[in-house]
Amino acid sequence: MTLDVQFTHRLGAFALDIAFNIAAPGVTALFGPSGSGKTATVNAIAGLLKPDHGHIQINGHTLLDTGTNIWVAPHQRRLGYVFQDARLFPHKKVRANILFGARRAQNEPSQTDVDQMIGLLDLEALLERYPANLSGGERQRVAIARALLSDPQILLLDEPLASLDAPRKGEVLPYLERLGEASNLPIVYVSHSIDEVTRLADNIVVLNKGAVAAQGEVTDVMARLDLFPLTGRFEAGAVVDAVITGHDRQDHLSEVAFDGGRLWLPAMDDPIGTRVRFRIRARDVLLALKEPDAISANNILQGTITELRHDAGAYVDVQIACGATPLLARITYRSQKRLNIEPGRHVFVIVKSINLDRRGAVAPRLDVEI
Repeated sequence: MTLDVQFTHRLGAFALDIAFNIAAPGVTALFGPSGSGKTATVNAIAGLLKPDHGHIQINGHTLLDTGTNIWVAPHQRRLGYVFQDARLFPHKKVRANILFGARRAQNEPSQTDVDQMIGLLDLEALLERYPANLSGGERQRVAIARALLSDPQILLLDEPLASLDAPRKGEVLPYLERLGEASNLPIVYVSHSIDEVTRLADNIVVLNKGAVAAQGEVTDVMARLDLFPLTGRFEAGAVVDAVITGHDRQDHLSEVAFDGGRLWLPAMDDPIGTRVRFRIRARDVLLALKEPDAISANNILQGTITELRHDAGAYVDVQIACGATPLLARITYRSQKRLNIEPGRHVFVIVKSINLDRRGAVAPRLDVEI
């Protein structure tokens, strides 16, 4: 499955110049600050916005080509679209809302397909309720089920958690995570939240001021120092995929391994071999020229400095290669001079705390010092 998007469009004084290509199933995040063009881009894919110039193709099928005057109407595009607000039919119960999507499918799903979707999103207990009697998170889960049962070629999620408070977001995120793991359907996920993107996405397209600033795998893009102004220097950090390799039940810890070393995390119930994803924020990393001794941190890695970024102010951002994995650190300019931190220098990397995003497991995100 491929999604090829290239278009230009003007919305008043705001100009869009968008070009990216998605070549595999999985979750692709459209990420960027408010006003960067994320919703306009997903609306162009859905057919709710008709660009001035360009083309949009899904799996080689042309939805838009201004050069040959091709324009496929939104209802003919076989797209599933979930908005910030669920937009359920208030007069229909959950079951009827879900089945409305099934009736729109090109290949109507079987009862088994419907039951599996209801089970995947844990909707069994909600089927006889009306939308007014659902929480915000429950309504979004129903909207996702309805969209998926329409048999779409691609699923578009436009900031589906933006209207939810933190507890409701925590309720929905595991289901979105499960959906990304279980489905072969390409998913475009619009968000300005680093937590959501690093937890859910396989690939990312970073937008800024109506243009694509970067695209690629989440682990690669989030480690780029030049994107810190867009990813947010306070929350910016490296995203790492790892595998659970052991458990220390006595000390309530679990060990994970990645291409760069091994780390101890708070105990997880998942079996050895389970994939996990974690984010190590740059502000939670210390650097040392000698291996530290008598220190509380349990996680010390070795790496080589690969890049520095010094903007105006007291801080220097540092990229360190630990094996094939790039990690990030934020140190003061004084420390950089005092330790002579330069590309090529070998250092010890002390990880103070970790954001643990357990992909494939229904669990909250952890932010822990270990």
